[in-house]
Amino acid sequence: MGRKLSPEEQPWCIDKVSGKVLINKGVENVCIDKSTISFIDGFHSKLYYRGYSIEDLAQNSTYEEVVYLLLYDKLPTKRELTDFSGWMREERDIPREVDELLCKIPIDVEPMEVLRTAVSYLGNLDPGRYDTSREGMVRKTIRLVAKMPTIIAHWYRIRSKQDLVCPDPRLSHAENFLYMMFGTRPDQLSARAMDVSFILYAEHEMNASAFTAVVIASTLSDYYSAIVGAIGALRGPLHGYANVEAMKQFDEIGSPENVDKWYREYILTGRKRVMGAGHRVYKTYDPRAKIFREYARQFAEKAGGKVKEYYEIARRLEELVMSQLCETRNICTNVDYWSGIVYHAMGIPIDLYCALFAASRTIGWSAHILEYIADNRIIRPRLYYDGEVDREYIPIENR
Repeated sequence: MGRKLSPEEQPWCIDKVSGKVLINKGVENVCIDKSTISFIDGFHSKLYYRGYSIEDLAQNSTYEEVVYLLLYDKLPTKRELTDFSGWMREERDIPREVDELLCKIPIDVEPMEVLRTAVSYLGNLDPGRYDTSREGMVRKTIRLVAKMPTIIAHWYRIRSKQDLVCPDPRLSHAENFLYMMFGTRPDQLSARAMDVSFILYAEHEMNASAFTAVVIASTLSDYYSAIVGAIGALRGPLHGYANVEAMKQFDEIGSPENVDKWYREYILTGRKRVMGAGHRVYKTYDPRAKIFREYARQFAEKAGGKVKEYYEIARRLEELVMSQLCETRNICTNVDYWSGIVYHAMGIPIDLYCALFAASRTIGWSAHILEYIADNRIIRPRLYYDGEVDREYIPIENR
């Protein structure tokens, strides 16, 4: 028999005030560093990028401007934005070898796994792959942010057995993505909604995928390994697939008339939970959800049909959530509750939603990598050991 360790023998797990073992399961509310990138006020429904409110950025900015802001900690001048946007447009093409790789992947492979593979391979082809300076990392960031939508659009065209559509340098980041997907220039509402979507998903502090990227970067691994790790974390259904599950939920409900009955049968009885509701940080309404909800309303009015039906289902279900779950349990609808309806209205297949999340968030992951390694310390948490020590070793012939 061995013996159990006492808490005093593991002082790193002891709370200095209470003297009790302190375990933050899920690393919840543990601050690993200082940051100037983003701030979430989960109690007052606020989100800021570099000090600018998400409402102001969604209303007035573009994704290219937000990428610049997150990289350089300032809003660009008109000349700076023109030059920066031109740089991003020049980097949209992906190498022929990546398209050949995409053609070899079975068409039933999950798009996030396709994205992970393609990004990893891009790292082998990057002309600055050995440049570990901050300037070199910024160049890699811009190259990858520009190329992510191209990978997604090309994969969509390849698996649909359609000819590839090359990037159009005359179009913005968001317009160009929809153009490469569908072969025609998007209408004004779709172009703006996609641009705002990229903005809303660009950054969200130290969530699971950002933490994964920073953990990898803290070992001084390469940039692409850190991003591939982040994609792998986002691939998990508990992180990047909430809007997919929300859309499946709306399909299950079927019609606006069924919402109340479905809510009574499944939510009030605890048999299911509302997908796209609740958040680890937000205890009030996610400010991004309000913005997406308005675009869902505009698409519902414009398109009617199934889009309007989805919107009406979501609207009634949200009324129930906000009047009951939000007031009593701080479970409110979040950004993913409404974003799937917007994507559906633009014709984007449901299995690409998470890949779009990754394409948007690449800039946020990159900003955190750059910030953390500027004053780097390898991330090394500890565990509280709950097993035995000093157990007697018994030779194998005597066991």
